[in-house]
Amino acid sequence: MRLPIEAILPPLALVRHAMPKDDLETRFAQFIAEEGLLARDGPVVAAVSGGADSVAMLHLLCDLNRREDWSVKVHVAHLNHRLRAKDSDEDAAFVERLARELRLPCTIESAEVEQRSRADGVSIEQSARQCRFEFYERVCLRLDVKAVALAHHADDNAETILHRIVRGTGLRGLGGIPCVRPIRKGSHIRVIRPMLGLRRAEIERYLADRQIAHRHDATNDSASYTRNRMRHEVLPLLRERFNPQVEDALIRLAEQARGLDAYLTETGERMLESLVIEHNDRELVLHSPPLTRKPRVIQTQLIRRAILRMGIGEGELTYGHLGAVADLAVGHEGTKALDLPGGLRVSRRYDRLVFERSSGERIDTGGRGEIRVATHGTTVLPAHGLELTVDTVPGDGATIAAHIHQLSGRGRASYEEWVDAEKVHPPLTARSRRPGDRFFPLGMTGMKKLSDFFIDEKIDAKLRERTVVLCDQLGPIWVVPFRIDERVRLTRATRRILRLRARGMGEAE
Repeated sequence: MRLPIEAILPPLALVRHAMPKDDLETRFAQFIAEEGLLARDGPVVAAVSGGADSVAMLHLLCDLNRREDWSVKVHVAHLNHRLRAKDSDEDAAFVERLARELRLPCTIESAEVEQRSRADGVSIEQSARQCRFEFYERVCLRLDVKAVALAHHADDNAETILHRIVRGTGLRGLGGIPCVRPIRKGSHIRVIRPMLGLRRAEIERYLADRQIAHRHDATNDSASYTRNRMRHEVLPLLRERFNPQVEDALIRLAEQARGLDAYLTETGERMLESLVIEHNDRELVLHSPPLTRKPRVIQTQLIRRAILRMGIGEGELTYGHLGAVADLAVGHEGTKALDLPGGLRVSRRYDRLVFERSSGERIDTGGRGEIRVATHGTTVLPAHGLELTVDTVPGDGATIAAHIHQLSGRGRASYEEWVDAEKVHPPLTARSRRPGDRFFPLGMTGMKKLSDFFIDEKIDAKLRERTVVLCDQLGPIWVVPFRIDERVRLTRATRRILRLRARGMGEAE
């Protein structure tokens, strides 16, 4: 006897109810949870330009709080680049209205990107990015928030990977955009990208279905930018003539590259140690024959790690640089050399590969130069000939006022500083300065490169060499003996003072 179909299959409504929910909001929440991007009750700064992607991200972040066990505290941040005249101002006004409608706190600032681009001798794109990240870091530090969310999605990732392939990249660059990374080296503020699992088309449908307004940046249509040409010319051609799912293929390639790179990073440090003959602030010497016997991909990985140890930033390296060093190492006779970004020279001296700084500046090369500083007591810094003493004293209006009055009469350099203990995030470490070091000098208007601070303040070169950078988990708090960071300054709300004192080794207090 044949049973009616209704007796075999449950009603359609029950089937729909039993199926796992797979809407955009759910996948967004799952991606954040699986990647550990946010605590379920944690704060986040949302970078909102006013464009489709960032507006969608903001609404999706708000949607999290309509779900069980989620209570994310969102703060909107927008930087007006002043590059599009009236349109830039209207973008800022739009974001301010949007935050108000969503009942979210909002910080909006402006930056003279074009002026800074000319001053630094870099492209408008690079200058704008630098200004944005400095702004995000300032907002996070002020609010004591550890994460800033950017709205890059899967299609942005595919475009980035293709761009890097065309330009010439190594395995690390092939991994595409990371979903989480420090906002700058050594910082505990993280850049998170919760939209990387979503495609552009579905984000646009999400906005259209919910009739969510957003701004359109006409510069995204301009063919003068490389990324736009990738988006509007190269990828459509690849989809039409070679692979309709080219973006998916690029993203899968990136996943494999990230996995392999993670493995090589984990094992590379141990491999490098076996090659090191000598290492100090100025020089790193490797035994080259064992290096040249390894596969090319391992060679370039080890060379990259050696260069990073010498304090050269990741962004300054290309696969071409790594390949050139690997080629240099292959030789066996005589001495040859090449110059790399950041003032680094690499030379082959028979069976040795020598990485050395071509400049005369003493700059710390990494964690090996750091010394943990006790938060109560004295720490000796033999390389600098200094002792650092840290203690805590109660803070009150009269004490702080007397200290500020005393400051008005001192010189440019001071070997004692008082900071707000509640704004310091131990552990404390002391080190020499590093390439790219930035801080927010007390009394100034924003983040500044330490090298620029020295130039502006006309600090003698010999004094720069002896400078100690005292850091907490968020970065520099005192450039000894010249300036503390704005974020740890004393205020009327200060209740505990961390007193920092430096003196020459052996000097009486």
